[in-house]
Amino acid sequence: MAPAQEWTFDGFDGRRAARCWVRGTPRYVALLCHGYGEHIGRYEYVAHTLTGHGAAVYGLDHVGHGKSAGERVLITDFELVVDDLHLLADRARADHPGLPVVLIGHSMGGLIAARYAQRHGSELAALVLSGPVLGRWDAVTQLLSLPEIPDTPIDVDTLSRDPDVGRAYAADPLVWHGKFQRRTLEAMAAALETINAGGDLGELPTLWIHGAEDLLVPVDGSREGVERIRGSRFSQQIFPGARHEVFNEENRDEVLSTVTRFIDGVLG
Repeated sequence: MAPAQEWTFDGFDGRRAARCWVRGTPRYVALLCHGYGEHIGRYEYVAHTLTGHGAAVYGLDHVGHGKSAGERVLITDFELVVDDLHLLADRARADHPGLPVVLIGHSMGGLIAARYAQRHGSELAALVLSGPVLGRWDAVTQLLSLPEIPDTPIDVDTLSRDPDVGRAYAADPLVWHGKFQRRTLEAMAAALETINAGGDLGELPTLWIHGAEDLLVPVDGSREGVERIRGSRFSQQIFPGARHEVFNEENRDEVLSTVTRFIDGVLG
């Protein structure tokens, strides 16, 4: 496996931790965008698969996540998170000039990736949305309606049918195990409205993948958002029995093969 190179850069309000995985002579760049409460270090297997497929893989810890600066899991404006991701993309393009760029976002990272594509789609060769927070996420509405956000951690059993995934998540010190920040939920609700009104993705090739048994980000709510932004080159794959983290599911290799076949179809 290609060893990860780690570094930091200046984000919109502090230092951001980033890493890349590169092996041999890559034929494209893959940007990974992680979800709420986690960090890019949880994507080692995804990076291993993609580097074997010919990618130079880049990712960062979002503000308030993982090794990056900021109050834990506090995001007040997702437009600024997109700005940080764009800085990472600039670094990747400088390292590998001329290579096509594929953006892959999971969960909250799917929200960030979708907004990135609306703003910077001309710089992308393709977009992959995995269990994306798009369209309607009832959990945000329900939590914001409460006078106090409950201190209820994510049920690790909703992540994957593989129990080792839940155990590793629960033991990971870089994963946030506390409650949501109200301001983060408000920013997420605002970002959903912005994306819903932001227009479709035109001719940007887009793949939507989702677990059919995803209880954290249910398929139906995401479908509403995907239908609003999908362009003319769109495909989808809903995996029966799979839960939220399809890249960490029992059939992860099938999921990643779906992604790499899609990329091959785009790049030729």
